[in-house]
Amino acid sequence: MAGTAPLSGGSLPIVADAAPYAERRAAALAALGPHAVLLLPARPELRAGDDAELRYVIDSYLYYLTGYQEPDAVLVLGPAGAAAPFTLFVRPRDPERELWTGSRGGEVAARTGFGADVAHPVADLEARLPALLEGADQLFYRFGSSARLDQLVIRLLAAGRARRPRSGRGLHTITDPGRLLDEPRLHKDAHEIARLRAAADIAVASFRDLRGAIRPGAGEWQLEAELEAGFRRRGASGPAFPTIVAAGVNATVLHYTANAGVLGNDDVVLVDGGARAALYCSDITRCYPAHGRFTGPQLALYRVVWRAHDAAVAAARPGAPVAGVHDAAVRALVEGLVELGLLRGDPELLVGQADTWRRFYPHKTSHWLGLDVHDVGEYTCGGEPRALAPGMVLTVEPGLYIPAETAEAPAGLRGVGIRLEDDVLVTGTGPEVLTAALPLDPESLFD
Repeated sequence: MAGTAPLSGGSLPIVADAAPYAERRAAALAALGPHAVLLLPARPELRAGDDAELRYVIDSYLYYLTGYQEPDAVLVLGPAGAAAPFTLFVRPRDPERELWTGSRGGEVAARTGFGADVAHPVADLEARLPALLEGADQLFYRFGSSARLDQLVIRLLAAGRARRPRSGRGLHTITDPGRLLDEPRLHKDAHEIARLRAAADIAVASFRDLRGAIRPGAGEWQLEAELEAGFRRRGASGPAFPTIVAAGVNATVLHYTANAGVLGNDDVVLVDGGARAALYCSDITRCYPAHGRFTGPQLALYRVVWRAHDAAVAAARPGAPVAGVHDAAVRALVEGLVELGLLRGDPELLVGQADTWRRFYPHKTSHWLGLDVHDVGEYTCGGEPRALAPGMVLTVEPGLYIPAETAEAPAGLRGVGIRLEDDVLVTGTGPEVLTAALPLDPESLFD
């Protein structure tokens, strides 16, 4: 388990660096107060077919507060002021199942290795949860997380409604956990930033390896395999999302994942990939000419996107609105589309006419990055764009996609897609590009 010492020689798993998780739980408890409880189940295990387990990734909220990574776990946190506010329900030790799927920590590891005040077998959850919610008015829980828990929460809510008129106590409000945890997760602490740097470094080094495999006749699947092998060689658990390797016209499909084409001699290949390392994600996109040099039209399009990328990165400064990152990219892209003859008119006016440029640039420029590739956090607060602050991490990924049927485009641009993406940390002095070691300059792409 990334970030966890594994079971070996009879030892118990422990979270490698317990302090950040304890600090996050303390902050969450303070926000919960004396009459609210947080209930977080782990994600279910996924299988291919009847009995082939897929590699497991724990629920991001549960991991953020505990460092725990085993399936079937349930966290109950709160209320603040309770003698034992941190309870984990976990899979018990089971030698027969451990023979097939690996060692389990059980209740002892939950307490000694992860700091739980109390730990129980997960089979006891239904019997013990009512007592843990005694005195709580509000439960932070996400419906749809677990069918079994959904039904249990509904019953507890009904019981609270029935009891409240005479006792003045009882559960009456269900709130999504994001209302409690999304804001702190958006502001990365030093522990998280270190892990994001590591994930970025792994992705950069793996992209550097990939470049030697780019040539006419190479299969998109071969480049996918090369990139993902680089992630694994360097200790990542694998890709953070399905890798996109899109040559030629495939690059005009934004979430192309078939990776089944072959690079033509004059193709540009778009590669969008990232590593998941110690649970944290990176996300990079680069575009490479299959035979080593862009054609004139391809280079002109690339330079427009590169210019937009740099303008967007520069806009990611503390105190600036996150929407300004997208606005800076759009302005540069529209100016470039006019230069290329794909739009006609005054760029200043065209920027406000999204119907003119959105067919070439249909997506936003950024998303938050962290434990999830599209990490949690609101982009708008109180009807206004959120102001960027130190500790936020976001992608910057402008692009232009010229459909093959674009009659007004020069022949050399039809069916070409260019996207350039980096991971950016907002610091007190400005943006820091975590993936800057991977070249963008078209003259240095293969250096």
